[in-house]
Amino acid sequence: MTTPDAKADLRQYLQFARDALLWKLEGLSEYDVRRPLTPTGTNLLGLVKHVAGMELGYLGDIFGRPSGEPLPWLAEGAELNADMWATADESREFVVELYHRAWAHADATIEALVLDETGKVPWWPDGKNEVTLHRAVVHVIAETERHAGHADIVRELIDGDTGLRQGNTNMASNDPAWWENYRSRLEQTARDADRDTAPRI
Repeated sequence: MTTPDAKADLRQYLQFARDALLWKLEGLSEYDVRRPLTPTGTNLLGLVKHVAGMELGYLGDIFGRPSGEPLPWLAEGAELNADMWATADESREFVVELYHRAWAHADATIEALVLDETGKVPWWPDGKNEVTLHRAVVHVIAETERHAGHADIVRELIDGDTGLRQGNTNMASNDPAWWENYRSRLEQTARDADRDTAPRI
């Protein structure tokens, strides 16, 4: 019986999440990749910048493998939430290239260490901050997929573009009329349910 390659599985799912997140930037203007689309300012380029720093921390620093990348937005005294948006001086190319370098550094860490290797996450509470490489990779996959989901919604709000990844949208239909009818049915169902559960006087 062949033993599954756990590292290969983890790397595959991590790369799927990375690719899905970056794909959401394609074809958009500088304004659209930066514009905040929620009350808390969620924006596409900020999500990529945030995840790049996260990978360098969880799959580098905490295992004694610093990347040497300057991340002033994560330094002590940095502006609150500075890792969640790109300044006018931080180009799309800069942020995307940083993310690619973060991938390479994280992948080198996964390759170099055994999955049982332990590290400490200094920003987690004492007594709960020791993690294995395995757990750290799973954490990064979960975080990246979460932010890729945010990017899905933000991109749909910008131009209606949807889908899981290039070449595989994973959507029920490509017909805008179908979606309009579908959304109308959901709206009517919500109204009906609300009416049916409203208190009667």
